[in-house]
Amino acid sequence: MACTSTCATTTTWSMSSLKLALPSLNTSSQPPPIRLSISSSSLPSSSSTRLSYSPFKPNPESIRSFVGLAPLNPLLSLNPQESSSFENCLTAIDNGSRITCMRHGRRVPKLNRPPDQRKALLRGLTTQLLKYGRIKTTRARASAMRKYVDKMITLAKEGSLHKRRQALSFIYEKQIVHALFAEVPERYGERNGGYTRIIRTLPRRGDNAPMAYIELV
Repeated sequence: MACTSTCATTTTWSMSSLKLALPSLNTSSQPPPIRLSISSSSLPSSSSTRLSYSPFKPNPESIRSFVGLAPLNPLLSLNPQESSSFENCLTAIDNGSRITCMRHGRRVPKLNRPPDQRKALLRGLTTQLLKYGRIKTTRARASAMRKYVDKMITLAKEGSLHKRRQALSFIYEKQIVHALFAEVPERYGERNGGYTRIIRTLPRRGDNAPMAYIELV
């Protein structure tokens, strides 16, 4: 079989034709065209079509900085004079809100302190609560120290020497540990957990921090 003749077709698309379909914009310079060339050849056994796209390639030296995500007019910013900078492309709205990342699996309340100071604060609060039976502090601190107070009472209910030494390593005052191990089995012998109670009160004067009373049941 004889081969048929090969024909090539080239179509040129310009940005001016695309601008006519858009609302009128004030532009001083005409962007360069984007050329699309389509060449097809038909053969007796098989046929293939090849599509080639040749966009405008700006000079890399002309693009000096990039401070945004996208230009305001993406169809009209192919000119190297307009692509030199993307400043003022994004509008920032400041309404006083804070954007923070979510702490997935948050188990330790930070209390705005490093680990060593946070541990010392919780030890001091636990010692004062076991000494006086009721203290006033912020709600965040009261919720954070609750599990440590319950742990000390649980150690006192078991009453072994090892548990006493564990309580001595956490509570600051030695006399409180001995009194705790002497009174807890009789006071909380029938109770399984829930040894503290948090009562909310008025905010603190000055910084308006939420306050609460935490006491032993």
